[in-house]
Amino acid sequence: MRWHVDQWSPAYGSPFEQDDPAGPSAPSSAEVETDIEVPDEAWQARQPPADVRAPDVVLLVDGVRRIDATLWTDEGDGVSHPGLAASYAAGVVRCDLRSGRAELVDWQVERGLFTTSPAATDLTAGQVRYRARQVNVSDPGKLAIAVQAPLTELEVAVSTRVRESTPNDDDLLVVDGPLRKRRGLARTIGYIKTQRGSYLSAAHTAVVTRLRPGERSPVFKVGTAWGGYSWYLRLPGRAGAPWAGMVRVECSTQLSKQEAIHLADLSAVTLPRFASTAYKDPRAPQNLVPIAGLERRLRALLGDPRLLHRSLTLATAS
Repeated sequence: MRWHVDQWSPAYGSPFEQDDPAGPSAPSSAEVETDIEVPDEAWQARQPPADVRAPDVVLLVDGVRRIDATLWTDEGDGVSHPGLAASYAAGVVRCDLRSGRAELVDWQVERGLFTTSPAATDLTAGQVRYRARQVNVSDPGKLAIAVQAPLTELEVAVSTRVRESTPNDDDLLVVDGPLRKRRGLARTIGYIKTQRGSYLSAAHTAVVTRLRPGERSPVFKVGTAWGGYSWYLRLPGRAGAPWAGMVRVECSTQLSKQEAIHLADLSAVTLPRFASTAYKDPRAPQNLVPIAGLERRLRALLGDPRLLHRSLTLATAS
Protein backbone atom coordinates (compact mmCIF):
# COMPACT_ATOMS: atom_id res chain seq x y z
CA MET A 1 0.00 0.00 0.00
CA ARG A 2 1.12 3.55 -0.78
CA TRP A 3 -0.05 6.89 0.53
CA HIS A 4 -0.43 10.01 -1.61
CA VAL A 5 -0.89 13.60 -0.52
CA ASP A 6 -3.62 15.25 -2.58
CA GLN A 7 -2.85 18.66 -4.09
CA TRP A 8 -6.27 19.87 -2.93
CA SER A 9 -5.77 21.87 0.27
CA PRO A 10 -7.59 20.43 3.33
CA ALA A 11 -8.63 24.00 4.17
CA TYR A 12 -11.23 23.56 1.40
CA GLY A 13 -12.44 20.21 2.65
CA SER A 14 -11.88 17.38 0.20
CA PRO A 15 -12.41 16.69 -3.51
CA PHE A 16 -14.76 13.97 -2.23
CA GLU A 17 -18.13 14.72 -0.64
CA GLN A 18 -17.81 15.01 3.12
CA ASP A 19 -20.90 12.92 3.84
CA ASP A 20 -19.42 10.01 1.91
CA PRO A 21 -16.26 8.87 3.75
CA ALA A 22 -15.48 6.27 1.12
CA GLY A 23 -15.18 9.01 -1.50
CA PRO A 24 -15.26 7.95 -5.15
CA SER A 25 -14.89 4.29 -4.17
CA ALA A 26 -18.37 4.20 -2.62
CA PRO A 27 -20.79 2.50 -5.04
CA SER A 28 -23.75 4.53 -6.27
CA SER A 29 -27.25 3.08 -6.32
CA ALA A 30 -28.01 4.72 -9.69
CA GLU A 31 -28.64 2.53 -12.73
CA VAL A 32 -25.81 3.00 -15.21
CA GLU A 33 -25.43 2.04 -18.87
CA THR A 34 -21.77 1.65 -19.73
CA ASP A 35 -22.08 0.50 -23.37
CA ILE A 36 -23.08 3.90 -24.75
CA GLU A 37 -19.86 4.65 -26.64
CA VAL A 38 -18.16 1.24 -26.72
CA PRO A 39 -19.10 -2.27 -25.56
CA ASP A 40 -18.31 -3.08 -21.93
CA GLU A 41 -15.41 -5.33 -22.87
CA ALA A 42 -13.82 -2.56 -24.97
CA TRP A 43 -13.61 0.02 -22.18
CA GLN A 44 -10.28 1.84 -22.27
CA ALA A 45 -8.88 5.35 -22.08
CA ARG A 46 -10.12 7.62 -24.85
CA GLN A 47 -8.33 10.45 -26.59
CA PRO A 48 -10.11 12.96 -28.82
CA PRO A 49 -9.69 12.57 -32.59
CA ALA A 50 -7.03 14.71 -34.21
CA ASP A 51 -9.61 16.89 -35.97
CA VAL A 52 -11.36 17.95 -32.75
CA ARG A 53 -10.32 21.44 -31.68
CA ALA A 54 -11.30 23.63 -28.78
CA PRO A 55 -13.96 26.25 -29.56
CA ASP A 56 -12.83 29.84 -29.98
CA VAL A 57 -15.10 30.94 -27.12
CA VAL A 58 -15.76 29.18 -23.82
CA LEU A 59 -18.36 30.46 -21.36
CA LEU A 60 -18.08 29.38 -17.71
CA VAL A 61 -20.81 29.77 -15.08
CA ASP A 62 -20.44 29.71 -11.29
CA GLY A 63 -21.92 31.19 -8.14
CA VAL A 64 -20.77 32.22 -4.67
CA ARG A 65 -22.53 32.80 -1.35
CA ARG A 66 -21.68 34.45 1.95
CA ILE A 67 -23.33 34.75 5.36
CA ASP A 68 -23.36 38.44 6.30
CA ALA A 69 -24.85 38.09 9.79
CA THR A 70 -26.62 35.72 12.17
CA LEU A 71 -29.85 37.10 13.62
CA TRP A 72 -32.56 36.21 16.14
CA THR A 73 -36.12 37.46 16.14
CA ASP A 74 -38.07 38.88 19.06
CA GLU A 75 -41.65 37.81 18.39
CA GLY A 76 -43.00 39.74 21.38
CA ASP A 77 -44.40 36.64 23.08
CA GLY A 78 -41.10 35.27 24.29
CA VAL A 79 -40.53 33.16 21.17
CA SER A 80 -37.33 33.69 19.20
CA HIS A 81 -36.43 32.35 15.75
CA PRO A 82 -32.97 32.13 14.18
CA GLY A 83 -32.11 33.82 10.91
CA LEU A 84 -29.27 34.37 8.50
CA ALA A 85 -28.66 37.40 6.31
CA ALA A 86 -26.94 36.06 3.21
CA SER A 87 -25.60 37.51 -0.02
CA TYR A 88 -25.17 35.36 -3.11
CA ALA A 89 -24.26 35.95 -6.74
CA ALA A 90 -23.88 34.12 -10.03
CA GLY A 91 -22.03 35.13 -13.15
CA VAL A 92 -20.61 34.13 -16.51
CA VAL A 93 -17.03 34.63 -17.65
CA ARG A 94 -16.36 34.64 -21.39
CA CYS A 95 -12.96 33.30 -22.45
CA ASP A 96 -11.88 34.20 -25.98
CA LEU A 97 -9.16 31.70 -26.79
CA ARG A 98 -8.22 33.56 -29.97
CA SER A 99 -7.21 36.74 -28.16
CA GLY A 100 -6.42 35.18 -24.78
CA ARG A 101 -8.91 37.47 -23.01
CA ALA A 102 -11.48 36.76 -20.33
CA GLU A 103 -14.31 39.09 -19.31
CA LEU A 104 -17.35 39.04 -17.08
CA VAL A 105 -20.36 39.19 -19.43
CA ASP A 106 -23.30 38.61 -17.08
CA TRP A 107 -23.80 38.64 -13.34
CA GLN A 108 -26.49 39.11 -10.72
CA VAL A 109 -26.40 39.66 -6.95
CA GLU A 110 -29.25 38.75 -4.60
CA ARG A 111 -29.66 38.94 -0.83
CA GLY A 112 -31.94 36.99 1.44
CA LEU A 113 -33.04 36.82 5.05
CA PHE A 114 -33.40 33.10 5.75
CA THR A 115 -35.38 32.36 8.90
CA THR A 116 -37.82 29.95 10.50
CA SER A 117 -39.98 32.85 11.66
CA PRO A 118 -43.44 32.84 9.99
CA ALA A 119 -43.79 36.58 10.63
CA ALA A 120 -40.52 37.70 9.03
CA THR A 121 -40.55 40.54 6.53
CA ASP A 122 -37.85 42.03 4.33
CA LEU A 123 -34.99 43.70 6.16
CA THR A 124 -33.45 46.91 4.84
CA ALA A 125 -29.89 47.68 5.91
CA GLY A 126 -28.78 51.02 4.50
CA GLN A 127 -29.15 50.78 0.72
CA VAL A 128 -29.38 46.99 0.76
CA ARG A 129 -32.55 44.93 1.09
CA TYR A 130 -32.56 41.33 2.31
CA ARG A 131 -35.68 39.57 1.05
CA ALA A 132 -37.39 37.41 3.66
CA ARG A 133 -37.33 33.68 2.90
CA GLN A 134 -39.09 31.40 5.35
CA VAL A 135 -37.28 28.09 5.89
CA ASN A 136 -38.90 25.06 7.46
CA VAL A 137 -36.06 23.39 9.35
CA SER A 138 -35.89 22.12 12.92
CA ASP A 139 -32.11 22.51 13.18
CA PRO A 140 -30.93 26.16 13.08
CA GLY A 141 -27.54 24.91 11.91
CA LYS A 142 -29.15 23.91 8.61
CA LEU A 143 -30.27 27.43 7.74
CA ALA A 144 -27.11 27.97 5.72
CA ILE A 145 -27.99 25.01 3.50
CA ALA A 146 -31.18 26.83 2.48
CA VAL A 147 -29.09 29.45 0.65
CA GLN A 148 -28.07 26.88 -1.97
CA ALA A 149 -31.49 26.59 -3.63
CA PRO A 150 -31.89 30.29 -4.55
CA LEU A 151 -28.22 30.40 -5.55
CA THR A 152 -28.86 27.51 -7.95
CA GLU A 153 -31.88 29.37 -9.34
CA LEU A 154 -29.65 32.39 -9.92
CA GLU A 155 -27.04 30.27 -11.71
CA VAL A 156 -29.78 28.81 -13.93
CA ALA A 157 -31.03 32.32 -14.73
CA VAL A 158 -27.65 33.71 -15.82
CA SER A 159 -26.88 30.51 -17.76
CA THR A 160 -30.16 30.80 -19.64
CA ARG A 161 -29.66 34.50 -20.36
CA VAL A 162 -26.18 34.04 -21.80
CA ARG A 163 -27.25 31.09 -23.92
CA GLU A 164 -30.29 32.99 -25.25
CA SER A 165 -27.94 35.83 -26.26
CA THR A 166 -25.64 33.42 -28.15
CA PRO A 167 -28.07 31.07 -29.94
CA ASN A 168 -25.96 30.48 -33.04
CA ASP A 169 -22.42 30.90 -31.71
CA ASP A 170 -19.94 28.06 -32.02
CA ASP A 171 -18.98 28.11 -28.35
CA LEU A 172 -19.10 25.87 -25.28
CA LEU A 173 -20.96 26.65 -22.05
CA VAL A 174 -19.39 25.07 -18.94
CA VAL A 175 -21.51 24.96 -15.80
CA ASP A 176 -19.50 24.57 -12.59
CA GLY A 177 -21.46 21.73 -11.00
CA PRO A 178 -24.34 19.51 -12.17
CA LEU A 179 -26.53 20.74 -15.01
CA ARG A 180 -29.76 20.47 -13.02
CA LYS A 181 -32.37 22.64 -14.80
CA ARG A 182 -30.05 23.56 -17.66
CA ARG A 183 -30.32 20.32 -19.62
CA GLY A 184 -32.19 22.07 -22.42
CA LEU A 185 -29.39 24.57 -23.12
CA ALA A 186 -27.40 24.00 -26.30
CA ARG A 187 -23.67 23.19 -26.28
CA THR A 188 -23.60 22.92 -22.49
CA ILE A 189 -21.75 20.59 -20.11
CA GLY A 190 -21.74 20.21 -16.35
CA TYR A 191 -18.35 20.16 -14.64
CA ILE A 192 -18.30 18.24 -11.34
CA LYS A 193 -14.99 18.62 -9.53
CA THR A 194 -16.07 17.00 -6.24
CA GLN A 195 -16.77 13.27 -6.48
CA ARG A 196 -19.56 11.77 -4.41
CA GLY A 197 -19.25 8.09 -5.32
CA SER A 198 -18.49 5.65 -8.10
CA TYR A 199 -21.09 4.98 -10.78
CA LEU A 200 -19.00 2.20 -12.30
CA SER A 201 -18.06 -1.39 -11.64
CA ALA A 202 -14.61 -2.28 -10.36
CA ALA A 203 -13.41 -3.17 -13.87
CA HIS A 204 -14.62 0.11 -15.33
CA THR A 205 -13.29 2.09 -12.37
CA ALA A 206 -9.86 0.56 -12.98
CA VAL A 207 -9.92 2.12 -16.45
CA VAL A 208 -10.77 5.50 -14.93
CA THR A 209 -8.03 5.46 -12.30
CA ARG A 210 -5.42 4.60 -14.95
CA LEU A 211 -6.30 7.61 -17.11
CA ARG A 212 -3.43 9.89 -18.00
CA PRO A 213 -3.77 13.70 -18.09
CA GLY A 214 -5.98 14.72 -21.00
CA GLU A 215 -7.55 11.28 -21.35
CA ARG A 216 -11.19 10.51 -20.63
CA SER A 217 -13.30 7.48 -19.98
CA PRO A 218 -15.89 6.28 -22.49
CA VAL A 219 -19.28 7.96 -22.20
CA PHE A 220 -21.79 6.22 -19.93
CA LYS A 221 -25.37 7.03 -18.97
CA VAL A 222 -26.72 7.55 -15.46
CA GLY A 223 -30.36 6.50 -15.50
CA THR A 224 -31.97 8.72 -12.88
CA ALA A 225 -34.17 11.82 -12.96
CA TRP A 226 -31.08 13.97 -12.39
CA GLY A 227 -28.75 11.82 -14.48
CA GLY A 228 -27.49 12.14 -18.02
CA TYR A 229 -24.59 11.20 -20.25
CA SER A 230 -21.36 11.36 -18.28
CA TRP A 231 -17.64 10.65 -18.46
CA TYR A 232 -14.51 11.06 -16.33
CA LEU A 233 -11.58 13.24 -17.37
CA ARG A 234 -8.16 13.58 -15.76
CA LEU A 235 -6.71 17.07 -15.73
CA PRO A 236 -2.96 17.75 -15.95
CA GLY A 237 -1.18 17.99 -12.63
CA ARG A 238 1.24 16.30 -10.31
CA ALA A 239 1.01 12.51 -10.44
CA GLY A 240 -0.31 10.93 -7.30
CA ALA A 241 -3.37 9.16 -5.98
CA PRO A 242 -5.60 7.22 -8.40
CA TRP A 243 -8.29 9.93 -8.32
CA ALA A 244 -5.94 12.93 -8.33
CA GLY A 245 -7.01 15.58 -10.82
CA MET A 246 -10.14 13.65 -11.76
CA VAL A 247 -13.40 15.39 -12.71
CA ARG A 248 -16.71 14.09 -13.94
CA VAL A 249 -18.39 15.83 -16.86
CA GLU A 250 -22.01 15.46 -17.91
CA CYS A 251 -24.40 16.51 -20.65
CA SER A 252 -28.11 16.15 -21.33
CA THR A 253 -29.79 12.95 -22.49
CA GLN A 254 -31.84 15.16 -24.79
CA LEU A 255 -28.81 14.86 -27.06
CA SER A 256 -28.08 11.89 -29.28
CA LYS A 257 -25.29 9.48 -28.34
CA GLN A 258 -23.06 10.91 -31.06
CA GLU A 259 -23.66 14.47 -29.86
CA ALA A 260 -22.74 13.42 -26.33
CA ILE A 261 -19.56 11.73 -27.55
CA HIS A 262 -18.64 14.88 -29.48
CA LEU A 263 -19.08 16.98 -26.33
CA ALA A 264 -16.91 14.49 -24.43
CA ASP A 265 -14.13 14.89 -27.01
CA LEU A 266 -14.61 18.66 -26.96
CA SER A 267 -14.23 18.72 -23.17
CA ALA A 268 -11.01 16.71 -23.41
CA VAL A 269 -9.37 19.30 -25.67
CA THR A 270 -10.81 22.31 -23.81
CA LEU A 271 -10.91 21.80 -20.04
CA PRO A 272 -7.27 20.72 -19.48
CA ARG A 273 -6.02 24.06 -20.78
CA PHE A 274 -7.88 25.78 -17.92
CA ALA A 275 -6.53 23.51 -15.16
CA SER A 276 -5.05 25.36 -12.20
CA THR A 277 -1.67 24.75 -10.58
CA ALA A 278 -1.05 23.93 -6.92
CA TYR A 279 1.17 26.93 -6.16
CA LYS A 280 -1.60 29.29 -7.34
CA ASP A 281 -4.79 27.52 -6.28
CA PRO A 282 -5.33 25.31 -3.21
CA ARG A 283 -7.98 23.35 -5.13
CA ALA A 284 -5.73 22.56 -8.08
CA PRO A 285 -6.07 21.27 -10.68
CA GLN A 286 -9.86 20.83 -10.52
CA ASN A 287 -10.70 24.48 -9.79
CA LEU A 288 -10.38 25.91 -13.28
CA VAL A 289 -8.47 29.19 -13.64
CA PRO A 290 -11.40 31.17 -15.15
CA ILE A 291 -13.72 29.83 -12.43
CA ALA A 292 -11.30 30.96 -9.71
CA GLY A 293 -11.17 34.43 -11.26
CA LEU A 294 -14.96 34.52 -11.56
CA GLU A 295 -15.36 33.57 -7.90
CA ARG A 296 -13.04 36.40 -6.82
CA ARG A 297 -14.94 38.92 -8.94
CA LEU A 298 -18.33 37.77 -7.67
CA ARG A 299 -17.20 37.93 -4.03
CA ALA A 300 -16.12 41.52 -4.62
CA LEU A 301 -19.53 42.29 -6.11
CA LEU A 302 -21.20 41.02 -2.93
CA GLY A 303 -19.88 44.11 -1.16
CA ASP A 304 -17.71 44.69 1.90
CA PRO A 305 -18.78 42.16 4.56
CA ARG A 306 -17.76 44.48 7.41
CA LEU A 307 -19.88 47.35 6.12
CA LEU A 308 -22.84 45.06 5.52
CA HIS A 309 -22.55 43.58 9.02
CA ARG A 310 -22.42 47.11 10.47
CA SER A 311 -25.45 48.17 8.43
CA LEU A 312 -27.39 45.12 9.61
CA THR A 313 -26.44 45.84 13.21
CA LEU A 314 -27.62 49.44 12.93
CA ALA A 315 -30.82 48.47 11.11
CA THR A 316 -31.84 45.93 13.75
CA ALA A 317 -30.95 48.29 16.62
CA SER A 318 -33.15 51.13 15.38
